[in-house]
Amino acid sequence: MITQRQLFLQHVGQTSDFPLQLEIEKAEGIYLYDINNKEYIDLISGVSVSNVGHRHPKVVEAIKNQVDKYLHLMVYGEYIQSPQVVYASKLAGLIPQSLSSVYFVNSGSEAIEGALKLAKRYTGRTEIVAFKNAYHGSTHGSLSVMGNEMFKNSFRPLLPDIRFLEFNNVSDIEKITDKTACVLVEPVQGEAGVVVPENNFLNELRKKCTERNSLLIFDEIQTGFGRLGKLFAFMKYGVVPDILTIAKGMGGGMPLGAFVSSNEIMGSLKTNPILGHITTFGGHPVSCAAAIASLDVILDENLIHSVKSKEILFRKYLKHNAIKEIRGTGLFMAVELDSFNQVKKVIDTAITKGLITDWFLFCDNAFRIAPPLIITDAQIEKACSILIDSINQSLK
Repeated sequence: MITQRQLFLQHVGQTSDFPLQLEIEKAEGIYLYDINNKEYIDLISGVSVSNVGHRHPKVVEAIKNQVDKYLHLMVYGEYIQSPQVVYASKLAGLIPQSLSSVYFVNSGSEAIEGALKLAKRYTGRTEIVAFKNAYHGSTHGSLSVMGNEMFKNSFRPLLPDIRFLEFNNVSDIEKITDKTACVLVEPVQGEAGVVVPENNFLNELRKKCTERNSLLIFDEIQTGFGRLGKLFAFMKYGVVPDILTIAKGMGGGMPLGAFVSSNEIMGSLKTNPILGHITTFGGHPVSCAAAIASLDVILDENLIHSVKSKEILFRKYLKHNAIKEIRGTGLFMAVELDSFNQVKKVIDTAITKGLITDWFLFCDNAFRIAPPLIITDAQIEKACSILIDSINQSLK
């Protein structure tokens, strides 16, 4: 009899020649369970998606309630749908007034695409400034602003008029000019290995964008919804962007993204041409219902408050001579080892011991610490014990 594994390899499009092929039967909290009921600690939250854990009861309840009302009705923006309205209003009440208009999309990549189009439409300019080792998605536009050549060369030609600067290099900011439509930046670079801003970099970036009348776009697709110890990274660093892109942890496990701006800037998509950005399934009512519940859980259960203390625990328990550095902030960290080979051994060994982590696209000698925000102190201690054992085993 043909197995699920064989069907997976034959009929599901693959992204590498060596997929993990974990066959997951169910998920709950911080845990995944395979078909043999083996338990795995999910230390990456499905890559910063399951901030409130897998299948949080309130999220599941919200999904079920919405399914009983309606699913897809019409392309985005035509009908008044309560889950969209409630979520947009709730989010707008938590962030600055200059970020009061939410355009719902399906994913982080589409949020980036919409934000870039919005910036070009509003400013009438074409130049986009991005950063080396940045990751913003895999569609053509988001790939164009990816700051790594290896992932791009096979897909050229890409968008023109893109300039790449060095993250945390304040002198590079002077390269932003009156021709620049927007500057797209991750406030904390994720796939570069969780590189945090230094030397007042984000503030200087904000000043230069204001001076040049260029729009500042923050990609908070990985850093949003409490992961850094604030609802969003821009709150942590005290710098408000002109456009905010969000996804991943937004939907409580359901597919959802958005780009957020002022009513004035967002309004430029309504004319010249009309329907300046269109999406069929963006802001799907079930996803928005899940997002409302997820945001409520983050706020009502005060998950953000404990992020810092949990970061401290990870740093306390992850002590080993093979660890060169632990970078990052909040529950978003990179643990750097000597080489990719060592990291790969640690990852593979940890899976056998019931823990899932991963490396970074542009920093493959580090593994990822980004668990659900609901992780307990005892679970952190257990996870770190597995990681230390895995490092020890990798060195044999």
